[in-house]
Amino acid sequence: MVCRALSHQNHPLKIRRVRSPDTDPWKNLAREEFLMGDCADDEAIFYLWQNAHTVVIGRNQNAWSECRLDLLESEGGRLARRSSGGGAVYHDLGNLNYSFIMPRPLYSMERQLGVVLAALRSLGINAEFSGRNDLLLEGRKFSGNAYQLTRHRGLHHGTLLLSVDMSKLSRYLNVDPEKLQSKGVTSVASRVVNLAEASPDLTRDALMDALERAFLEEYPHNEVRRESDEPESEAFTRLYEKYSGREWRYGRVPECAAAIRKRFGWGGVELRCDAPAGRIRGAQVFSDAMDGEMILSLAKALEGLPFSWKEMAEAVRAAFPGSPEMADVAEWLEEAPIGRHKEENA
Repeated sequence: MVCRALSHQNHPLKIRRVRSPDTDPWKNLAREEFLMGDCADDEAIFYLWQNAHTVVIGRNQNAWSECRLDLLESEGGRLARRSSGGGAVYHDLGNLNYSFIMPRPLYSMERQLGVVLAALRSLGINAEFSGRNDLLLEGRKFSGNAYQLTRHRGLHHGTLLLSVDMSKLSRYLNVDPEKLQSKGVTSVASRVVNLAEASPDLTRDALMDALERAFLEEYPHNEVRRESDEPESEAFTRLYEKYSGREWRYGRVPECAAAIRKRFGWGGVELRCDAPAGRIRGAQVFSDAMDGEMILSLAKALEGLPFSWKEMAEAVRAAFPGSPEMADVAEWLEEAPIGRHKEENA
């Protein structure tokens, strides 16, 4: 299907409002990807959904290092992996998730977050955008966002903490202490806040209604339809099998000759690989960086290289010219993360 560029941002659209009746994270993520493939060139989709007792990790994260898996699953929780980059989050029924799905020419993170902020203002909540993907209320985070861009479509999804059980959030997530230190705090709970603290009478239904109104006000349209029934198609069934399958959720964490990690201002990076006969094999990169495609490409750029920090750094620079994030990675690799301390103290 060829994506025909919209003439301008105010081109009238077909609007699809979708509310999921499920709290199964694998169904909800499968539906999100299904909608992305089903979105027409002149259509914008706004999708609202909730997951029960779930940890959702980013596309390129290591499930075992991000989450206390045994504890989560022994207490009836589920692990899910989304299609976008970013970090791990805890979902319960006090959390509302939203997804903007639309043609690439119409996609704008700033505009989409403006919809969320406008909806909150209509409810008497004055929030603000901060950093690359957070929404804050009096300096504390209540919404994180991530995205996935394909050639023809854009997906931007986020969370809204309404009345999440904060003790569960801290209980199941393994938070990188460097990440907490970089934000000047000492616990997960101190970084986040529920919207219920600002508006105790706010209900989930009122929040969903406000979000949909703001979406309709922002995007001129000539048609609006409501959708809630589960898709009946083989494509959706296949997607559900993917998201619920162990291979997608847990990934493959190889036994490796090298395992290094570092946190940058834009996200953490963990590199694992074997190096038989002195060449990199089975390279995997785990990260909570926003750009999931960049992280996947990083692993491919390292595969088959001689296990040489200098050559790895040069390969990263060559593969990602102009990328400040990958320039950071190259500089880190050039410093020889394994062995430097030993050599200095030999």
